[in-house]
Amino acid sequence: MKGQGLSRRELLNLSMMVGGGLVLGRVFPALAEEPAALQPNPFVRVGTDGRVTIWVNKSEMGQGVLTGLAQIIADELGADWSQVEAVQADADAKFGNQNTGGSTAVRTQFEELRKAGAAAREMLVQAAAKRWGVPAETLIARGGKVLDPKTGSSLAFRELVAEAAKLPVPQNPRLKDPKDFDFIGKPLPRVDARAKLTGKATFGCDVRLPGMLFAVVARPEVFGARLVSFEEKPALQVEGVVKVVPVSSGVAVVARDTWAALKGRAALKVVWEPGEAASFSSKALLTTMEELAPKPGKEAAKHGEGFLLPAGARKLEASFSLPFLAHAPMEPQNATAWFHDGGLEVWAPTQVPMPARQEAARVAGLPVEKVTLHVTFLGGGFGRRLSSDFVAEAVEVAKHFTVPVQLLWTREDDMTHDFYRPPSVHFLQAAIAGKQILAWRHHQVTCSIGQQRNPSRAGQVDRGALEGAEPPYAIPHWLLEQTLLPVPVPLGAWRSVYASQNPFASEHFFDLVARELKADPYQLRLKLLPEGPLKAALRLAGEKAGWGKPLPAGWGRGVACCSSFGSHVAEVAEVSVRKEKLKVERVVVAIHCGRAINPRLVEQQLVSAVVFGLSAFLRGRITVEGGKVLETNFDRYEPLRFHEMPRVEVHIVPSEEPPGGVGEPGVPPLAPAVANAILAATGKAVNRLPWEA
Repeated sequence: MKGQGLSRRELLNLSMMVGGGLVLGRVFPALAEEPAALQPNPFVRVGTDGRVTIWVNKSEMGQGVLTGLAQIIADELGADWSQVEAVQADADAKFGNQNTGGSTAVRTQFEELRKAGAAAREMLVQAAAKRWGVPAETLIARGGKVLDPKTGSSLAFRELVAEAAKLPVPQNPRLKDPKDFDFIGKPLPRVDARAKLTGKATFGCDVRLPGMLFAVVARPEVFGARLVSFEEKPALQVEGVVKVVPVSSGVAVVARDTWAALKGRAALKVVWEPGEAASFSSKALLTTMEELAPKPGKEAAKHGEGFLLPAGARKLEASFSLPFLAHAPMEPQNATAWFHDGGLEVWAPTQVPMPARQEAARVAGLPVEKVTLHVTFLGGGFGRRLSSDFVAEAVEVAKHFTVPVQLLWTREDDMTHDFYRPPSVHFLQAAIAGKQILAWRHHQVTCSIGQQRNPSRAGQVDRGALEGAEPPYAIPHWLLEQTLLPVPVPLGAWRSVYASQNPFASEHFFDLVARELKADPYQLRLKLLPEGPLKAALRLAGEKAGWGKPLPAGWGRGVACCSSFGSHVAEVAEVSVRKEKLKVERVVVAIHCGRAINPRLVEQQLVSAVVFGLSAFLRGRITVEGGKVLETNFDRYEPLRFHEMPRVEVHIVPSEEPPGGVGEPGVPPLAPAVANAILAATGKAVNRLPWEA
């Protein structure tokens, strides 16, 4: 392949990063050129040198999929882990669903990935059986060799590849007995650690190609504003600026380096027509939500008779308010696009490789097969990179050039043009008598992500928005109601989405009810939860936290639990409150996530969930006034600081059940656990987030 003086080999060298067992951006056909290699499916290849290449079809954004998914395939293959390379797959339909979100990377394809590795193993075993003249079922594969336990004979994979490659691919290969797992369930080190620790990892903004130009876009401050006119001359007078290009989202300034592009954008004179969103205020929206919350909403779900107040019962009620939130990943949005040889090549840190590729093709006016999309490392995702707006922008700008163009967003761009987590207000009621909760009502007032993207669903109940709202407890009668309000602010999935809101209200209200019942909130939860994985996680969290042990004066201990994304998490938080100054001292997390593929990765994800959730709890808030976002950088949208980090302990409930999600389930219980600890320390409820003393 030739293009702009760049040979195929040069392009591969530029887009390939080797280190610590990881190969990033390697082009699939180039690795398949060795005719004798064994490659029964798109996920695994065994070379004549014994090296095993595993293509990972989910995006690596810090959660460890390059390690965890490779472990699954390598285990079934019987590979030598030191000979395994994990490769980030390009966007390609042959890899199945590559979307990385909803904590689905393992739980939706565990069995299929096992089969991918098992198919290669069976072919190698068949080749060895044929050479030795013994039944294949008497042989095993382990450590990169096929072994005959009876005779002690062994053949390395590299010795069998040529023969195995000629055999038919088994459609239903036999899977290993879990007791024979070598890698699954083991805390193997991350394959991307060395590259990231040494600065060799290639994130989207690290992509460099010969002759590459850099672009930034001037976008309107007000959501939905329309471009009226722009004066490009001041920008073109900046040294290094080569062109000013109008695009769908604004006006792009293209230059030979990022500094020139930014200076050119600052010099650009643009006139916008604000539009209807100019009158929008997030404060006014929350006021409206608070007014609607006590009123009846649309029935979304109920159990028993719904909400009722039996004779002699008392009614408790409380409301809880949560704001818009931004994703604020460490790496702002970016993408690189290059039109050459009649096609388009894109490098992007995306959570949705195939939809991003399709969007690139649409903008380019090319058939999708003419577009190649390489997935780089993601400097955080949290749901923001489920959208492909930044890819579309890069392609739209690159259409004007024959050299690669890298589109970059600044932190301010990222904060003010996000797809935000919706705000919500929750009104809860409980009917109690004696020591019992007789009925429960939860009215959720929020904005629908799904209906904003598909207006034809307006007026319907958004079932997805009810994640984590249904009471897990044995309450005879309960009712869920929903009211959805349209907003001109772009909405999107945020780590754990609506489960980051609903359990905060319901689990904190549960403790308020427990106080009224004069019941221990931990023991009351154990009493009302059915036997199962959530109760197992709750019991483990309480035991490891030392529930009931005395705490210093001014301290409080709180607990919360939630099932989400196929897993079940309970968290116990300990806080100190001195002169209205809050410090979260300790968080104990227990998870029932089925079979843990890599316990170290599970622990890392749950610790990160505490950081993410606590950042939102303490200071997370996006304010929209006059249709524009006020929090433009980390000075006003401040994440958790090192000195604020609590001690975190993670415990995993042993299980042989199928894997559940891990990336998101640690977020929902964090806020209510901390709120309940504050309640225990001060006697005051936390009715509004972020926390205010």
